Amino acid sequence: MEGIRTRVKEYRKAAGLTQQQLADRVHVSVRTIISIEKEQYSPSLMLAYRIAVEFGVSVEELCCLEENKREEDRRYEALD
Repeated sequence: MEGIRTRVKEYRKAAGLTQQQLADRVHVSVRTIISIEKEQYSPSLMLAYRIAVEFGVSVEELCCLEENKREEDRRYEALD
């Protein structure tokens, strides 16, 4: 399953956290954080919210929703 682009890695590094520390704080495995950062997995809405709260940002900002929507729109337009 392909994931969406997020700023998880950027915010995590800026906060000085390891992947394991972030995983512990948001109650998931380190593997989940790694997969999100590699865009191999899209976080659930609740997990995205937990991570966003951890960094004091919105889910929209954390998950680059505007950017991801534009990219998805381009893919749909290419199918027409």
